[in-house]
Amino acid sequence: MAAAAGPGRTPGSRGWRAAAGAGAGRVPVPPRAAAAAGSGRVPVPREAGADAPVEIRVDVEPPWPFRLRGGSPDGLFRRRGDCLQRLIHVGQEPVLAGAVQIAPGCVRFAARGPSAHAAAEAIARLRFATGVDEDQREFHELFRRDPVIGRAVREFPQLRIRRRTDPWEALAWAVTEQLIEFDRAVLIQRRLVAALGRRCAATGLRDAPTAAAVAAQAPAYLESLDLAHSRALALRRAAREVASGRVDLGAPDHEAGWRRLLAIPGIGPWTVEMLAVFGQGRVDQVPAGDLGYIKLVGRLLTGDPRARAEVADVRGFFGRYGAWKGLAAEYLRAAGARGWLPATA
Repeated sequence: MAAAAGPGRTPGSRGWRAAAGAGAGRVPVPPRAAAAAGSGRVPVPREAGADAPVEIRVDVEPPWPFRLRGGSPDGLFRRRGDCLQRLIHVGQEPVLAGAVQIAPGCVRFAARGPSAHAAAEAIARLRFATGVDEDQREFHELFRRDPVIGRAVREFPQLRIRRRTDPWEALAWAVTEQLIEFDRAVLIQRRLVAALGRRCAATGLRDAPTAAAVAAQAPAYLESLDLAHSRALALRRAAREVASGRVDLGAPDHEAGWRRLLAIPGIGPWTVEMLAVFGQGRVDQVPAGDLGYIKLVGRLLTGDPRARAEVADVRGFFGRYGAWKGLAAEYLRAAGARGWLPATA
């Protein structure tokens, strides 16, 4: 992926800590999980959490076609059989959360942790990350006949943006992905998790390092994990802003946090837009400096498969998708991977 710098805006989802008011380009926050009756079980290991842990289960009927996806390259989301599992910390409370699709129209979520609050919050975060509560009907009605992404929209109504369970994680991972190959970035992420993250001894599942843990590291140590010097500095400075509370990534005013982050050398629009899309549910944003989009849009605008678009041209291209540009970008990537794009657009 390639990094540029600067924010934008989307409809569809809000972050896991969004306030009650609705806003354009935000993904709806799932209702707080409540105990639900049901015969099936999500395999959540009993060793998680403190003594006499609390387990909560809830069945969710997606409002739009949905398919539970597999694990993540960084190892934080793991697919074990039919179940997607994740270790999530709510404050200092470790919670083992899982989801299994028991029917095409039903996904069962479960969480086990030291308290009912922590378990419910972990389920809410996992629901946000999977996008199970999103109704994408409006997007499909608008763009199912689109000349560029229409076929992908029709063929894959279940496509969702795969988000992180915590916005800090999305921000940190975006910094690691600046201007390097994705596979190399994943190795850096795995090293960060192994060195600074938190681990469940019973299951081997790990959670990402906190902002405070990263902020406490010397830049030289972060460089030893293969981060370039400039990115090690940027990551630590961003971590300090988040850990100190000067940047609240869960606050409803996302833009205020973005402005503070953009003042950090090495944090540009691309990084903030990655945070917005993958950590805060802002489908009205698109990481326009992403090398994949630069290539795809360059080809569409010129007919030359080797062409590279300018970042401004990428933003202009996605403007046609309005408040849904972040989701449209995922469909553009899907269409490009399958050879479904027109010669020009």
